[in-house]
Amino acid sequence: MGRRSMRTAFISLGLALALAGCGTTPKLDTFSLSAGQVAKTARSHKSMQLLIQPPTALKALDSENIVVNTAPGSIEYLGGAQWGDRLTNIVQARLVQSFENSGLFGGIGRPGDGLAINYQVLTDLRVFGIRAYGGARTAVVDIAVRLMNDSSGEIRATRIFTATAPVRGTSNADYVRALNTAFEQVSAEIVNWTAATL
Repeated sequence: MGRRSMRTAFISLGLALALAGCGTTPKLDTFSLSAGQVAKTARSHKSMQLLIQPPTALKALDSENIVVNTAPGSIEYLGGAQWGDRLTNIVQARLVQSFENSGLFGGIGRPGDGLAINYQVLTDLRVFGIRAYGGARTAVVDIAVRLMNDSSGEIRATRIFTATAPVRGTSNADYVRALNTAFEQVSAEIVNWTAATL
């Protein structure tokens, strides 16, 4: 075999191996969250506009990985699964939707939307994952919220919202369904509390 023929053969072999390698990458189950359904019992604020800032979070939560705690202080990730975006981006987007769906405020936006803001809703993701120790597997969502006057920078109120939901099943979808249930509860409570506080 000539030098040129050997080179062509090696290139062909390399391409074949590269394509074969692409086919062995496991496909991850990809998930998102739902906006909370708010009961329209709170006082409305049609003249008020709110800015929903991106949540703060530790690095373990500020990613596309789905957190599973197998022991106190231990952080692992749900195998074969991921969020469709960084968790902080998803939570911000669904909080915006929850506030908008409530119809309780005149305007809801994110940074750069150009609203005449009255208050900022500042959130911190404390816990957002599956507690898989000490008995039943449970989804836990814990979000701290501060309401800040946009013109003065004064914090009007602060509260921590926590919800849990049992994991019913063993599939990735079952784990995320429980997380979504807990988040829907928390997001609805955040909207109602904001409306009642301002």
